Amino acid sequence: MERKTRVRFAPSPTGPLHIGGVRTALYNYIFAKQQGGDIILRIEDTDSNRFVPGAEEYINQALKWLGISFDEGVKEGGKYGPYRQSERRGIYREYVDRLLEAGKAYIAFDTPEELEAARQNIPNFQYDSKTRGTMRNSLTMPKEDVDKLIADGAQYVVRFKVEPDREVVVDDLIRGEVKVNSNILDDKVLYKSADALPTYHLANIVDDHLMEITHVIRGEEWLPSAPLHVLLYEAFGWKDTMPRFVHLPLLLKPVGNGKLSKRDGDKLGFPVFLLEWKDPKTGEISSGYREKGYLPEAVVNFLALLGWNPGDDTEMMSIEDLIRKFSFEHCSKSGAKFDYKKGIWFNHEYIGKADNERLAKLLEPTLEANGVKVEEGASGKDNRYSPEYVAKAIELVKGRADLVPDLWTQGDFFFKAPQEYAEKDVKKRWSADTPRIMEELIGVLEGIDDMTSANAEKIVLDWIAEKGYHLGNVMNAFRLAVVGACRGPHMFDITELMPKEEVITRIRRAIEKIPAPEN
Repeated sequence: MERKTRVRFAPSPTGPLHIGGVRTALYNYIFAKQQGGDIILRIEDTDSNRFVPGAEEYINQALKWLGISFDEGVKEGGKYGPYRQSERRGIYREYVDRLLEAGKAYIAFDTPEELEAARQNIPNFQYDSKTRGTMRNSLTMPKEDVDKLIADGAQYVVRFKVEPDREVVVDDLIRGEVKVNSNILDDKVLYKSADALPTYHLANIVDDHLMEITHVIRGEEWLPSAPLHVLLYEAFGWKDTMPRFVHLPLLLKPVGNGKLSKRDGDKLGFPVFLLEWKDPKTGEISSGYREKGYLPEAVVNFLALLGWNPGDDTEMMSIEDLIRKFSFEHCSKSGAKFDYKKGIWFNHEYIGKADNERLAKLLEPTLEANGVKVEEGASGKDNRYSPEYVAKAIELVKGRADLVPDLWTQGDFFFKAPQEYAEKDVKKRWSADTPRIMEELIGVLEGIDDMTSANAEKIVLDWIAEKGYHLGNVMNAFRLAVVGACRGPHMFDITELMPKEEVITRIRRAIEKIPAPEN
C-alpha cells in the first residue's frame, strides 16, 4: 500500500531563518501540496547551547507571512507530537538504549582534552573503527568500570558504531545514487549525557520514522550526513520505511564563489531574512524582505526559480502554478546564484499587478512616517486622505515602483505640495514668460467644471494651440508647479485625482516662489 506523502521542515531556533532555509521550506510545501500530502513544522532544538530566545516565534511569523501553512506542528498540533524536540527526551532515550543493547552503539568517556591529544598525535584523526580501540569507551573498558563511571555521574556520549568497508548507497531524487564507503565516516555522537539530549543525527532519524515522513527535502549541506542516516535506518530495522532523500542545491553568492551569507546582503544592499530581525544579544538589526517592501508572492516566485525551472521560459508563476508544475527532475544539481536584482524585478512585476487597496494598506506606515493620515471620508485637509484617494494615487504610480516604499517616492506630491523645485527643471522649463502663462492657465482651469483627464486635457491643449504657445514648455512648467519636478504620471491623470483648488493653489505658489530666470 502506497504511503501518503508526508514531509517536514525542521529548523533550529538558533537565530533568524536564512533565505536558503526559506527556499527549503517552500519546496517542501509545494511538493506536499502537489502530492496531496502533509507538511509538518518540527522545531529541532536539541542544541541547547545555540538556542536563541524569540527565534522559534520568528520562524513561525516569517513562514506565515510568506504564505506557507503547516498541517502539523508546535502551534497546529497533531497526533505525532510533541513537535518540539526538547519535549521528546524520553522518546530518544528509548532508541539510544535500543542501539546500545543491539551493539550498534557504544558509550565513550573521552574528555575534550583527550580528543584534542588524539588529533595532535594521529594525522587526520577521526573516531572510527581504526581508532576507537585506543580511546576510553565501553568497547575498551570493563563493564564494571563503565557502570561505575555512569553511577558516579561521569559525563559521557553515545557514539554510533560504523562498520568498516561497507558501501553505503543514498538514493537521492535529484542526484541519483550517491555511493560512499563507510571508512570515511566517523562514529558520530548520537547522545550527550550532559544535557540528556540527542544530537541532530539521532533525533531527526527517530522523529522522521515516528512521524512517518516519506520524503526528506533539505539543503545540500546535509548531504554528507545522509550515509550515516541510511546506516541508522538499517540499524533500527527501518530500511523498508526509509524516506526518499532530496538534497537541494546551495544558494550561492551573487558575486564571487561560495555560499550566500548575510555579509553578501549587507554589502550589496539586499535582505537574507524574510522579516526584520533584532539580535537579542547585540541589538543589531538585520533587514527583512517584508520591511523592505517586497510582496510575499514575489519572494515565493523568485525563490522557487533558484535551483528549479518549469521546463520552459515561464517566469511569472503563482503558488498554484508552482504546485502544478513542480518536479525534482527540473532541479539543478549545481548551486544557484542568488540574483537579487531578479528578485527586485519580480517584485516590480507583482506590485504592478497588485490590488490598489492592498498596496494602500501596506503603504500606510510610510505615509504615517511622512505625516500623512489615512481616514475614511477624509478630503486631504490637514494631510488626512481617504483610502480611496490613496488607492487611486497608487494606481497612477505603481508601474514605476520596485518596492512598496517606492510608491511614496513616486507619488509623494499627491499628498504634499512641493516646498522646493528641481533646480535643473526650473533652469530648463521656467522662463521669464512662464509666470504670465501660468496665470492664464489658472483662469482656464477655473473655468473647467469637468476635471476628468480626457476633458481637461482637450480644453487645456486647445487653449495652448489657440494661443500659439509651445506645448512642451507650457506642460512642463505646469508639471513643475504641481509636482515640484518634471516627473510623474500623465499630467491630466494627476489633476483629475487632485482637487482643482489644490492644483490652482500650487500653481500660484510656484509663481510666487520660483525666482525669475537670470538673463
